[in-house]
Amino acid sequence: MLSKKTKYGLKALSFIAKKECKDPVSISEIAKCENISQKYLESILLNLKKAGVLSSKKGKTGGYYLLKEPQDIPMSKIIRVLEGPIAMLPCVSLNFYEKCDDCPDEEACSVHELMIQVRDSTLKILENTTLADYTKK
Repeated sequence: MLSKKTKYGLKALSFIAKKECKDPVSISEIAKCENISQKYLESILLNLKKAGVLSSKKGKTGGYYLLKEPQDIPMSKIIRVLEGPIAMLPCVSLNFYEKCDDCPDEEACSVHELMIQVRDSTLKILENTTLADYTKK
């Protein structure tokens, strides 16, 4: 299940990507149009900025803008920035691996094998879908 943070981040990125002009978009405009708390949105957009998805411009005409074209931003990157691991269990995560405390043998664990399949299927979709695909009308 996606967190509200991720859902709001996707909505904000989609809003920015759909803008015809490439001028920075203010937090207040995004918050108002997407019905998101401005304060909460600020922290989400800062995370995306730190991860290199967005940049910002200060001042009266300031706001946030994409650093790359929407077709060059894979959904897997966005989900990892906002949500964390794509895998449902830490023992099958590619970037955030941790051994499960309650599992003595990963190779013999039937849950482990199933979750690898779920991870791989999910990852395939997210890596082959871009922000541009997500924002098509």
